[in-house]
Amino acid sequence: MLFGALDLDPVVNPAVLDTATWDTDKAWEAVQGIHCDWRALQKAVAAKIDFPPSRGCALYAGSAAIKNNSAFVLAGLEDGQQVFLEIRSGDGSDVLGPPLGRITLGSGESLMAYPTHAEAIDHFCRLVYPEKGPRVLGTTPRLGIGARMSAASWPGVFQAMNRGDFAANSIQNSVRELNLLGELKEGLPAQTNYYCGFGTIESGHTGGTFEGLWVSGVLAALRHVKPMLYGADADHIQVKRGPDGLARAKQYLTAARYYSFYTLDVADMVDYEALKTTSFGDAEAYLAQKITGKYVVQEVLEYHRSPFQYGGKSYALDAAMIGRCVGKYWNALNAITELIGHIESLKAVPNFDLELSIDEHPPEVAAFDCLTRDEEVLFLLREMQRRNLKMTHLAPNFGIEKGVDYRGADGLVEFEKRVRSQWQIAKDFGVMLDVHSGDDLTPASRGAIKRATGGWHHFKISPMPQLLFAEILREFSPSLFQRWWDDAWDYALREANRGSSFAARCLEEYQARKNARPLPERSVFHHYCFAFPGKRDARGQFIHRHEFYSLRPAFYHAYQERLCEYLCQVAEDLF
Repeated sequence: MLFGALDLDPVVNPAVLDTATWDTDKAWEAVQGIHCDWRALQKAVAAKIDFPPSRGCALYAGSAAIKNNSAFVLAGLEDGQQVFLEIRSGDGSDVLGPPLGRITLGSGESLMAYPTHAEAIDHFCRLVYPEKGPRVLGTTPRLGIGARMSAASWPGVFQAMNRGDFAANSIQNSVRELNLLGELKEGLPAQTNYYCGFGTIESGHTGGTFEGLWVSGVLAALRHVKPMLYGADADHIQVKRGPDGLARAKQYLTAARYYSFYTLDVADMVDYEALKTTSFGDAEAYLAQKITGKYVVQEVLEYHRSPFQYGGKSYALDAAMIGRCVGKYWNALNAITELIGHIESLKAVPNFDLELSIDEHPPEVAAFDCLTRDEEVLFLLREMQRRNLKMTHLAPNFGIEKGVDYRGADGLVEFEKRVRSQWQIAKDFGVMLDVHSGDDLTPASRGAIKRATGGWHHFKISPMPQLLFAEILREFSPSLFQRWWDDAWDYALREANRGSSFAARCLEEYQARKNARPLPERSVFHHYCFAFPGKRDARGQFIHRHEFYSLRPAFYHAYQERLCEYLCQVAEDLF
């Protein structure tokens, strides 16, 4: 089907459209052809017993709810579309918006069907069955699970959450991984972005969109049998320097208006040189350079000078340190202030989790040259408090890097001390620390985080669910895996020819092996495989994305079991 300039089959291209009812006329026709004892279904929903048999649709018991005089349930139609069904006794209002149609059942009862557009799903989760929607979890410890494989991974994620009894942001992707639906429909090319520790990439490499990921993920949770503590994280909403940076961030936030969690990434707006200033006068000069009005300068100084104590330690920021922090973060904080106001304007109820991410860094700054200091954490927490800005999470730079275990020269003992110190500061402000890029940390490193925080933290992963997908794919579909491998190899070779020493090392490492075979764990695949699934042609059409979502059921079962095992082990190590 055509959606603007985008030609795709939504059944095998999940997490793209902002609806699972893409042909409303056919959906209503299909609803009228369903064979089901609707009154018996209404009674079954109310009594929480097994549903009566039905033909022409799948009725998902996990979504069944009673609201006022109505029974609600999500239904999957035979063509892959999904609709909300409402069996209403007497009068009532259409809480989900305008219905597709209405069938009179007799005795004052009616059957209505509603499209599963994003707005209707949001109404269902807020007004009908809040326990099954993405929730604002505040400082609940949880995993953040990157959803690069979207619909293929959620059954395994939910199984792990139930088995391991942990909370998660099970809907999580960033501006690097997701498109804007409107730009896909217009056939616009992907924007170039920067991946910390890697280099330049094309955004939207999963093929999904901010709008579609939320719709697909929430519907998957509604179909799941049990309620779960889960959220939806619009991850790494980057605020770029330049006149268009703030406007672009607002575009992403608007597309993610229904998410419960927002990660604002200000790495590009941070002045890393400011904290290195040794001159007292130069440090204080930042106050006048960055802050408008001498009375505001005085207010900032007075607010941040008061001593802060915890665990026998005492911090008292002097004017020079306050000036350095102002120099480093003031532009970013002003942007955050504006973006929080934008998020609030998008919400029917302005309640959401918000993370300030300072863990990443521009390419010219090495990870261990900009480790976050305790004083920075204290300054940021106090300044957000002074501005009366909502913040539930903070992600410092602890020295964790993508693709490797912790390799700081200070070792895990000092790493643990650093995490514990900053965790205690944040905890005293009611803020939870977030740990990013944790996929490649070993159990020993994860154990250090657990000891440092007592298990009270938020831990994010992203590539690993996709790499596990590749492991299972190699067994079930060697030909598709080989094409995926070839694309990763060509990508790394292209980057090496453009001067990337990192890409060259990945290629050399593989070539140096005796009897080397293409395997997902090889560094060349580990680091360069992400671009293949969502690759588009010159017309903006997906080339092979559908192949990842039309494999045999046995493949998805094996993958979801493997993913469940991995997530349960990670959660056990961390919480």
